[in-house]
Amino acid sequence: MEAKKDNHDEASTDNGGRSKIIVYHLNNSRSQSTLWLLVKLGLEYEIVKFQRTSEGVAPEDSKEIHPLGLFPIIKEGDMTLSESGAIIDKLTPTREGWIDNLFYSHYAEGTLMPILVNKLVFTLVPKRAPFFLRPLVKMIFGMLLNTLVEPRLKLHHDFIERHLEKSPSGWFAGAENPTAADFLMFLPMESMAARSANFGPKLQDFLTKVHDRPAYKRALSKGGEFDLKAFWA
Repeated sequence: MEAKKDNHDEASTDNGGRSKIIVYHLNNSRSQSTLWLLVKLGLEYEIVKFQRTSEGVAPEDSKEIHPLGLFPIIKEGDMTLSESGAIIDKLTPTREGWIDNLFYSHYAEGTLMPILVNKLVFTLVPKRAPFFLRPLVKMIFGMLLNTLVEPRLKLHHDFIERHLEKSPSGWFAGAENPTAADFLMFLPMESMAARSANFGPKLQDFLTKVHDRPAYKRALSKGGEFDLKAFWA
């Protein structure tokens, strides 16, 4: 674990009288979205970094911050808060394009990420099965992927692509700038892009817009390497 003070220089670092925010950051995780939002909002913050173990999970000492070892986590004064949606709701000051913003903010974690997690688990289990069982496990989980997971991912991929085709700005709420929905949809979109070459042009445009934003680039430089392809290799 590495503690690092990291004051944002994009805009004002005046937190409007609020306590400085501590963000507990796990590499290659949802906390990258939290860093992006903090940089965009120009809030003063400090990063405490955690690295995944060789098994790809959060280290055990993360439970000293939150009993479940969840990431991201922010601390502000006496308040400690986890869950991406809760953190972004707390920090995001406005909600343009309210209905789409509301839907995609909940859709990201409530519907889309569970399917992607299933995909990840079904991909990892055969690789970690005992050697002599691996062919059988691979066959069984391959059937589950092909019949239960991949068709659902294709359905959601096409649903999102059609929605972004109608967005005048390319953001999920159709607003001029990113809203909470974009910060929450960012990780699912990165996960979908990492796992498949068949990624719709509007979905790719969304990620390109995120990657090109100065606030995101600064957040990436502060948070460290962010590459989900290793999870899907």
